Amino acid sequence: MREFGFRLEPVDFTDVIDRVQNIFASLFLALPNVILGIAAFLLFWAISWLVAKLVGLAVRRAGRPRGLQVVLSRLVGWGILGFGLLVALTIIFPTITPASLFGTLGVGGIVIGFAFRDIFQNLLSGILILFTRPFRIGDQIVSNDHEGEVVDILVRATLVRTYDNRQVVIPNSELYTKRVVVNTAYTTRRLSVEVGIGYDDSIAEARIVILKAIAALPGIVTEPAPTVLVSSLGDFSVILEVRFWISPPDRREAVEAQDQVLEAIKRSLTAAGIEMPFPTQHIKFDSEPVRTESDG
Repeated sequence: MREFGFRLEPVDFTDVIDRVQNIFASLFLALPNVILGIAAFLLFWAISWLVAKLVGLAVRRAGRPRGLQVVLSRLVGWGILGFGLLVALTIIFPTITPASLFGTLGVGGIVIGFAFRDIFQNLLSGILILFTRPFRIGDQIVSNDHEGEVVDILVRATLVRTYDNRQVVIPNSELYTKRVVVNTAYTTRRLSVEVGIGYDDSIAEARIVILKAIAALPGIVTEPAPTVLVSSLGDFSVILEVRFWISPPDRREAVEAQDQVLEAIKRSLTAAGIEMPFPTQHIKFDSEPVRTESDG
């Protein structure tokens, strides 16, 4: 039989050892740059923290809201920290020039801008809302189908608590670009209720009775004074619109004021003998029998 033999060739690790030695040598040579880069980054981190504190203090002394203080301090801090990171990278990797680095960041910034367009739009809208202050924390606003009290104004969205104690998160871009009704923008607010009186009753007398009834109610502002106007001539009654003002203009005060006004008007008109008609229908029955063809 023929025997088969295998011969093991010796393995040469010279190339591997040389490469490992070159890597360690490169790391040893780059160690000073790494230390300097980390030191530069830590220095910029300390500067960003200090400048952010100073910006927040300056904005607070200027009387701006707390949300604007937080946003501006963070933006300034992040900007300085990002610049420090670029400086650290150029120190650690000397082959990277500022021109090439900013060129790469420019292309990447375009891609990131398209990817996070909505986020940046909400961020900018939040900053503009905090600067222009169309509404503030505590105001009661109406945005589309949502109405409630502004709880907080964040960078990305505004938190609104509805009157039934639910939270609505509304993007800042929607609040900045679309219509928003601020119910508490002014110290007073006008409300109105409608009341119907009979056609045989005197409008002038009803007006005097209504104004006298609501004049003594608490929470009703006397200046501007309440007014009673003829709104329309209905099918069953003359419709009077009662206008009055309240302060403060909160939702709770508005609901309670309308309740008190309607109750006082109902009581006063009834006591004065003024009718408050309600819809009625007359049904007429034909007394003659209906004749059919079979009756001849």
